[in-house]
Amino acid sequence: MSDVLYNLDARGVATITLNRPQIHNAFDDQLIRQLTDLFKQAGEDPSVRVVVLAANGKSFCAGADANWMQRMASYSFEENVADAKALAMMLHTLNFMPKPTIAKVQGAAFGGAVGLIACCDMAIGSRLSKFCLSEVKLGLIPATISPYVIEAMGKRVARRYFTTAEVFSAHRARRLGLLSETVTEEELDQTVEDLISHILHNSPDAVAAAKQLIFDVTEAGDDEELMEKTSLRIATVRVSEHGQEGLQAFLQKRRPNWYQE
Repeated sequence: MSDVLYNLDARGVATITLNRPQIHNAFDDQLIRQLTDLFKQAGEDPSVRVVVLAANGKSFCAGADANWMQRMASYSFEENVADAKALAMMLHTLNFMPKPTIAKVQGAAFGGAVGLIACCDMAIGSRLSKFCLSEVKLGLIPATISPYVIEAMGKRVARRYFTTAEVFSAHRARRLGLLSETVTEEELDQTVEDLISHILHNSPDAVAAAKQLIFDVTEAGDDEELMEKTSLRIATVRVSEHGQEGLQAFLQKRRPNWYQE
């Protein structure tokens, strides 16, 4: 069996599943390469409408594989830089994927797993899931995941959990912004399906544009520049094929042609 599974259903829902349950889905350099390739594949495939990041077994992901860490211990500085860049590229690819992404989280999510969750647009966690930014316990730091975790949880919160490496609950992860919602184990699948259903009701082009809009607005300059950019953006979308279809469907009181049950 592959360490990571990829499934694309008839609706356009791509599910990428970590499949190393025997070691709690810990990742290594090979899994990082596989994930990077699959994130790129999903992002570039026009038939993909939404991406779900899931995991088999009791844990979502325990962070770095012990065997990989053992190999890293003997790497040169240059080898460590190359290794870290591969992880950074995987996270970047996931974070900036043009498709909406949902993390489905159960059990433990430690170390780099928190980065994976933070890179997803939405994250649903079971109430029994646990989280930990454990790097400092190993004399390391959560460097490559830090931009995404800090954006998700905030600078002040990161100053605590980056340095304490304490385990925190799903309830707290929700309150801190890492999770979008916490549900029971039994509700996890259905809650993710509900989000998928909402996304499939919407224009794929508009969804991609809306996601890019968030990145652009948060990096915008002065107010005049922001008004110019947002005005141009909405005008472009309004005259596009999907913009026109959405407007006409609304005016004609019908469902647009992208709507799926």
